[in-house]
Amino acid sequence: MPKIPAVFNWSGGKDSTLALHHILAQEQYDVHYLLTTVNDFFNRVAMHGVRETLLLEQVSSLKIPLVQVRLPEMPDMDIYERKITLQLEQLKSEGIYHSIFGDIFLEDLKTYRENQLAKIDMKAVFPLWKRDSLTLVKEFIDLGYKTVVVCTKEGLEDFCGRIIDDAFLADLPKDIDPCGENGEFHTFVFDGPIFAKPIDFTLGEKVFKTFPSPNQSDIPTGYWYIDLVPVD
Repeated sequence: MPKIPAVFNWSGGKDSTLALHHILAQEQYDVHYLLTTVNDFFNRVAMHGVRETLLLEQVSSLKIPLVQVRLPEMPDMDIYERKITLQLEQLKSEGIYHSIFGDIFLEDLKTYRENQLAKIDMKAVFPLWKRDSLTLVKEFIDLGYKTVVVCTKEGLEDFCGRIIDDAFLADLPKDIDPCGENGEFHTFVFDGPIFAKPIDFTLGEKVFKTFPSPNQSDIPTGYWYIDLVPVD
């Protein structure tokens, strides 16, 4: 049976990596492209601020073509959805009707993705859906993947810049999801079985930024970011 053409929504983090690991192992889908949203003003991954140069090194190591959706500095949902839809329509013209995500348990996010794709006659695929978070992150470590935390919510500054390993999991507060599925932290994977070679970097400046609260409260949401500096 021929493989199903698909696009993989790539954040560069551990959940994306583990989902891609399983998709490649199952051989049901033929991943034609990785798709990533990039901040056009800063040339950084929109999700967590990793430099575009490191993203390009990452996908080069994965040997899968990258499609970038370039976003303005502070896009609203209308701009985001329009840009994504335009790109997906282009992929549909190439015979791609399946879009793969690394989501684990956020029902509202899953529903949103499915509904948005249904509008353009595409289907969402979730290879990690409803698996236990702790089991997933331990599997990720045991498989030999290596990832660094590049962004955390306010209050988790000490974890920003750390490698996720058994010591990291032991130190993580009990009320924090081990995969950061609620947005507690984001990561950048720099080595592992599906990478042809590791991505080299050094830790740079750590900064704190605030953004308007998504629930319309007067209290802004704060995040810590650490810069990953490519090694020439």
